[in-house]
Amino acid sequence: MKKIVVVAIAALFGTVAVQAQDEVSFGAKGGVNFATVGGDDFDDPDARTSFHFGGFVEVPISEKFSIQPEVYYSGQGYDIQSVDNGDDVEFQLDYINVPVLAKYYFVDGFYGEVGPQIGFNVNSEIDSNPDGDSGDISFNNDAINTVDFAVVGGLGYKLNNGLFFNARYNLGLSDVFSSEDLGGFDLDARNRVFMLGAGFAF
Repeated sequence: MKKIVVVAIAALFGTVAVQAQDEVSFGAKGGVNFATVGGDDFDDPDARTSFHFGGFVEVPISEKFSIQPEVYYSGQGYDIQSVDNGDDVEFQLDYINVPVLAKYYFVDGFYGEVGPQIGFNVNSEIDSNPDGDSGDISFNNDAINTVDFAVVGGLGYKLNNGLFFNARYNLGLSDVFSSEDLGGFDLDARNRVFMLGAGFAF
């Protein structure tokens, strides 16, 4: 799976660079995540606060419109209260996400973005004491679907020097948990992530 991800990412960025070699701009970005899950089987769990970081390529199609593929690491998951003692339990679900966004500049510097995203789960852990130092406990990664599909939308503002700030929401479309590895039990849960970030394009 890791080899497939690397090849797909390399092909995507390579194609973009060839098609718009003189116009393409590259950049790096990062920020904070407020992640949870939504679905019929979850009663509004608390958000897990984590982070994201990665890179992107922006390819102008016209003066106001561009295409922006990205690759970034994203800490996702959710918090719930333990049934035993009422303490917080943090489910840490980390992904490598690859969105391809359509980006439109409404006025000078101010833009909106929307597009599909595919994510690959790279880590699954439980922290039974997220505010302390008890450490993380790995759980059965087979219970987590490896691939996650989402729709991404956001707004941002880019300065003339390349510095930008944005807010984004990831709406998961596929189940987080694999019913085959949960004894056939179909657990309805999809990723929901609100992101605040900043970056630099050059």
